Amino acid sequence: MIELAGVTKSFGSNHVLRGVDLVVPKSESMVIIGGSGTGKSVLLKCILGLVTPDSGTITLDGRDVREGDRDAFLARFGMLFQGGALFDSLSIWQNVAFRLMRGPLKRPKSEAREIAIEKLRRVGLAPEVADLFPAELSGGMQKRVGLARAIAAEPEIIFFDEPTTGLDPIMAGVINELIREIVTEMGATAMTITHDMSSVRAIADRVAMIHGGKVRWTGPIAEMDATPDPYVQQFIHGRAEGPIEAVR
Repeated sequence: MIELAGVTKSFGSNHVLRGVDLVVPKSESMVIIGGSGTGKSVLLKCILGLVTPDSGTITLDGRDVREGDRDAFLARFGMLFQGGALFDSLSIWQNVAFRLMRGPLKRPKSEAREIAIEKLRRVGLAPEVADLFPAELSGGMQKRVGLARAIAAEPEIIFFDEPTTGLDPIMAGVINELIREIVTEMGATAMTITHDMSSVRAIADRVAMIHGGKVRWTGPIAEMDATPDPYVQQFIHGRAEGPIEAVR
């Protein structure tokens, strides 16, 4: 569904992406792993058009992502941001329905609220939460609200940026299970950025590892542990010794 070929991106002398080739099959969950600063977030931003690659091509269903109607293109995506990125001044239901009350997807306020409450229920939050504000919720509840917002408009493609960052192991497990269930139910194509190997094993159909600005290895999750690639083995087992140098 999404294909990147020879994608490069530099910021001054910092060469972040150095020729990324990657194919994300339709209705599958692709998880991108790699150390901090390896370009995982930049890759997502390039796909969304928030950052313009220096070279290479990115296509969605065979069509260049830079072509066509921008609003229609973005309407196909949902996004769960790393920090939740909820609007402090809006109630929870207004956060979830934010997209539904604007642009081409605009719905009547009452309908948008109903959809928001249903999505909150889907992620395990009671209707009473709808009229609270983000500051009144725990970190785990805020992450669920972010997930509800990501799926509110029934997107075809969902991006998850470090979905379990800042959560305790139990809540991280809950979020991982919700993501897996929802992606499967919706038949959505998913891309997740994470360095949490428990998330990788819970969410992924396929895995791609980025290092040195390129995809070092990609394959089904079932083949990840058996790959002889030393970069993958060092990363997934958290070893200090190996080809990946720790930043000290």
